[in-house]
Amino acid sequence: MNFLFITDPLGGFNLDKDSSLAMMRQAQARGHAVWVCATPDMHWQSGQSVSASMQRLRLKENTQDWYVVEETRDQALSQMDAVLMRKDPPFDSEYFYATHLLSQAEREGAKVFNQPGALREHPEKLALMEFAQWTTPTLVTRSSEAIRAFHAQHQDIILKPLDGMGGMGIFRVRADGLNLGSIIETLNQDGATCVMVQKFVPAIAQGDKRVLVIGGKPVPYALARIPQGNEVRGNLAVGGKGVAQELSPRDSEIAQALGPVLAARGLLLVGLDIIGDCLTEVNVTSPTCFREITDQTGFDVAAMFMDALAHALTAPAHSASLAWPKQ
Repeated sequence: MNFLFITDPLGGFNLDKDSSLAMMRQAQARGHAVWVCATPDMHWQSGQSVSASMQRLRLKENTQDWYVVEETRDQALSQMDAVLMRKDPPFDSEYFYATHLLSQAEREGAKVFNQPGALREHPEKLALMEFAQWTTPTLVTRSSEAIRAFHAQHQDIILKPLDGMGGMGIFRVRADGLNLGSIIETLNQDGATCVMVQKFVPAIAQGDKRVLVIGGKPVPYALARIPQGNEVRGNLAVGGKGVAQELSPRDSEIAQALGPVLAARGLLLVGLDIIGDCLTEVNVTSPTCFREITDQTGFDVAAMFMDALAHALTAPAHSASLAWPKQ
């Protein structure tokens, strides 16, 4: 089969950790052709199919020279057996437009994962608001007054932008309210931008757990991203330490509740962020941590993903078949 991965530029891949690369290697090991492009490579001319300038790669070992381009062509996305949207956030206007091109490609017969309509309907910070029974108290607002009232009620809070990733723009404000006004001004830009505010969960000291859900089923291990030093953020991008661990009963409960629901909506791969017993984010664009979990536990996450992809490609109704059947 021919698999097209839509990614950020290959030169920016972390060869030791990149989950998209783990997927590509697993695909190649199963005999599939690995194609890549970036979102700017896609185009749609009236009367024609959504296409992209794409490259077919042959992957080598993890060295600086880790791939060879064997072919370059401009081809309709519908001619690929699967299209895997792995572009990292931010979910800005260009990302949004890319999902519209991918939706048109779907209408032309392409099978896209995660499905572009589902990506649009599940922005990564907002998506958790639907599942309030699993979350810490959370507010999304542009109002500085509402943020101050939330702080007065909960005393110790986290503030974050809706379009951030990798821990970008996350602030903690304790009971003394130090710098709350300045932080609000920075994040909400005089009421022009929404901010997410959450009650602080002290269990962050034990890690911000990434629980991967594939085809509606949880991977049996999470990666706890543990803050280091004086840092409140556990994100690996800001120096958090990643420690793989078996899912707790609460982790499993949350993943098993949300997994089939999200899979039925077209989300083959989801990354749930859980601190303590609380769901804090639902990541759908390009969830990571495949390599860290595999390296530390021996459980092959990329193989589980490719098994789920194979099931989704052979099931009769793409839009409703991303969850594996119960056994």
